[in-house]
This record gives sequence, structure tokens and C-alpha cells, in this order.
Amino acid sequence: MTSVPTPIPSRTQFVQEGIKHRILTGQLTPGQPLVETELAAQFGVSKTPVREALKTLAGTGLVVMNQYKGVTVRMVDADMAREVYDVRLLLEPEALRRSVLRGTSLDTAREALERADAATDTAQRSLANREFHRSLYVRCGNPLLGRMLDEVRDQAALVSAVAWAADPSWEREAAEHREILRLALEGDSDGAARALHSHIASFVQRAFPEAQGKGEQE
Repeated sequence: MTSVPTPIPSRTQFVQEGIKHRILTGQLTPGQPLVETELAAQFGVSKTPVREALKTLAGTGLVVMNQYKGVTVRMVDADMAREVYDVRLLLEPEALRRSVLRGTSLDTAREALERADAATDTAQRSLANREFHRSLYVRCGNPLLGRMLDEVRDQAALVSAVAWAADPSWEREAAEHREILRLALEGDSDGAARALHSHIASFVQRAFPEAQGKGEQE
């Protein structure tokens, strides 16, 4: 049987994923300038794929393009955190509830938790945590709902990276993840959804207490 060759990613995609990885693992910090010539040299490409990659990342909300200041990693503040986590609170618990009701396999979530526990650095743990959350909603039965959550996934990871740098809370969150997964595996769709809602809400409350209450005032 002839094997199907693995597609080779374009230079733009290669650079885009590389920059995103550096941002979400804290190697590139909020507010840090992203200089095309420097990035081109680091990735061994011309400036064109770098420029296109930065445009795409600006569309996802990870970087900001300014006519005067150039391109920088997006700053994280309480307002940004509230906006992103509001969306997660509205959509992610419901997506998990539907996943459980559908009897979706949660093997990927279990494996992600194991990788997070075995992680030896912040980058590995962060990527595993992102995969855990995505595995809870990606097979909810509504592709549009999954795509909407995917759209804020990177911004949520950026918020988390900033919060963890200031106040690491891995152990508490790992315990919350295990409880969410336990309830989901037991088929308790409502309980798992409530636990996930509490997990998301408590994180932003701890990390950005100044964000609380603003939504009700607007």
C-alpha cells in the first residue's frame, strides 16, 4: 500500500506557528516588539512570510500592528482578560456538557493531563493544558461552537501565560482539571459543566481581580 506523503507546511505557516509558540510559552512577552528582519533571520526565511504570518497573528489577537510603533505582542490587562474569559464562560461549559451527553471519548483529555503532570517546564505544561481544554469541547457536536472557542483559545493562553508568570498556580488548576475529567468520565454532564465554569471563573478572579464587576456596569 502506498503511503500518503505528509504535506510540507508553507514558510508562512512555519513562521506563524513558531512565533505563536514563542508567545504562548512566554519566550516572547506582551509588549515586546516583533521586528521582521530579526524574525526572518531567526527562522531562515525572507521578510515576506514573516510579514504574512504577523498579519495572521494580528487577526487572531496575539499581536498588535501599529502604524507608528510597528508590531508588538499583545498586552494583557484586566479588560482583555474579562472579554476573553466571558466568551469562555458562556460557551465552554455548554460545549463540554454536550460532549459528555454525546458519549465522546475523553482519552485525549486524560493524556493531556498526564503530559501536564509530567512536564518539566512551563512551556510543556502550558501546551498540555491548552490541549486538555480543547479536548473537552472539540467534539461537542456543533462545529461552529468548536470554531468559536478555537478563536479565543490562543488569547486565553496568552492571558494564562501572563498570570502564571506572576503567580504560578499549576497545582490548584491541575486538581480542578482532574475533578472536571472525573465528572465527565462518570457521565455527569451538568456537574462537569459546573466544575468547568467554576474553574474558568476562579482563574480570572485570582489573576485579574480588577476585571470583576465591570461587565455588569456596562
